[in-house]
Amino acid sequence: MCLDKLSPEECKELDPPGSQSSNVREIFWDPVSRVAGDLAFYVKVDLNARKVIEARSVAALFRGYEVILRGRDPRDAAMISSRACGVCGGVHSVTSVMAQEMAYGVTPPPLAVVMRNLAGAAEMMYDHPLHLFLLAGPDYSAAIVSKTNPTLYETAKKTPAEHRDIHGFSTIGDLMEALNPLSGKLYLEAIQITRIAREMFSLMLGRYPHPSTLVPGGVSTTLRPDLFTDYLVRLTKIYDWAKTVALIWKNLVNFFYKEVPEYENVGKASKINIICGGIYDDPELAESGDLYKYDKAKEWGERRMVTPGVIKDGQLETTSLIDANVGLEEFVTHSYYEEWEKQPKILEKDPLGNPLSVDHPWNKITIPKPGPLNWREKYTWDTAPRWNKLVVETGGGPLARHWLTAIANKIPSNPFIKAGGGRLKITVPKGATLPEMELEWKVPKVINALERNRARAYHIPYVIGVAMNFLLKAFEYLRAGKTKVWNKFEIPREGIGVGFYEAGRGWLSHHLIIKDYKIYNYQIITPSTINASPRDPLDQPGPYEEAALNTPIVEKFTTPEQFTGIDILRSIRSFDPCMPCTVHMFTGGRVITRDVTTCACSI
Repeated sequence: MCLDKLSPEECKELDPPGSQSSNVREIFWDPVSRVAGDLAFYVKVDLNARKVIEARSVAALFRGYEVILRGRDPRDAAMISSRACGVCGGVHSVTSVMAQEMAYGVTPPPLAVVMRNLAGAAEMMYDHPLHLFLLAGPDYSAAIVSKTNPTLYETAKKTPAEHRDIHGFSTIGDLMEALNPLSGKLYLEAIQITRIAREMFSLMLGRYPHPSTLVPGGVSTTLRPDLFTDYLVRLTKIYDWAKTVALIWKNLVNFFYKEVPEYENVGKASKINIICGGIYDDPELAESGDLYKYDKAKEWGERRMVTPGVIKDGQLETTSLIDANVGLEEFVTHSYYEEWEKQPKILEKDPLGNPLSVDHPWNKITIPKPGPLNWREKYTWDTAPRWNKLVVETGGGPLARHWLTAIANKIPSNPFIKAGGGRLKITVPKGATLPEMELEWKVPKVINALERNRARAYHIPYVIGVAMNFLLKAFEYLRAGKTKVWNKFEIPREGIGVGFYEAGRGWLSHHLIIKDYKIYNYQIITPSTINASPRDPLDQPGPYEEAALNTPIVEKFTTPEQFTGIDILRSIRSFDPCMPCTVHMFTGGRVITRDVTTCACSI
């Protein structure tokens, strides 16, 4: 079955290879609802075997920012690239500024680093509630579970919730009711929390989602005595809510595992291959001038409050940002772009002499080439980023951040977060009604939809710990009179830079080359570029595609017409897809009409 505006005949022509039978159903969700931006997804499902046999992820619209930035003053990059996303524009600005600072040879003052860290923590406090309760949360609500698995919902209504004395929900069924879209208690509370978080971000960097006081060399925010106390007052309002969120998702995840063990495979990654850029820099390194220097990237990266690196087959491969950068490649075998190998190679080596692939982002040239939808050839505007030819995912963001940090044991000593031995121990201060509480997150045995969401719930307390740590540092700097927030810089005739950071959904990097004082090349790798990627030259599926292929069909139905594909959608939404709508796609003369709904909560 094809749910796009294409005719059944056109759908049949575009089908991936595979046998057809009365037991096989095709679905093309266009758009996938409850995600940021325009994502389409094709699956072929064997209903008798209850398994997905084909999957294709489609970024339906072209993001043209890399082309727009070419030839511009490099100082424009942060303001323009921020507009790449209306959800996580703040992290794009920060990452762009870091790339510029590397190219300019300037380091921001320590207090400016602290302010960026506080803004980054606030952005996560906005982003994660949005996903947990407005986007992915409804997948586990009473409204949907009662429809797609009635027996499970009846069991939920009779199952006591383990931490009901803390979060106030007597049964798992009550939790599911609170997750109902538009009317559920948790849904409505999350909206209020996102408002508080946006206010916190705006205190540090002017406004959200597109900062107005973030500049290369630091920030231009006007310091005032109550700036940080205003931030703290708002932060304290989230303490108790964050404690309940972690325990709510702990209860929910454990219930699904216990009652339907097959949920362990919903959205499962075949291998534990993850990548993380790290986030929240150590301001002390700004005093030495080493921060954002490429040759010191391993050192300052490993001093972040979230450890960067790569995990391969479940084992820590590296925590060096230099290694992570050199291994990056982007492929366009199944993407609407021309190959750029025929163009002169921009860089043979990185600034330290490490060889670079022609497919490295510093060498990539964005050459759009619109075409028809063809599953065997080109079918998406996304590229296929890989690390040393390996398919990696970002774990939806928090899962990779927690995993790297928990096993690397490298974060600086602080009063709120302890990491090591595959565990994170997070201390959340006393709030208005709940006492100080220690929460513990452990490395799971698998990556799947439920663990991506569990990690996201625990990351809210984590970033509260990050924010508290840097608030203490801010007050220390203010007492010492270290109030400088900007350092002067000059644009070089030629320069090279890269910013490494984390968006809510994971790895984010901006790659910059300057020639004749202008941007010669600018490339962005976002977490959804990685996660939503198509197959690569080795025919390896991207993370969304692989997660869908590994997903068993757990929902209950008696006829093919009753099948909704909710388990597949749960697997996709667990990554928190972000597919910003920027430039309309050229369709070769064919007009594609899309119906837009404001909720689409039925699936």
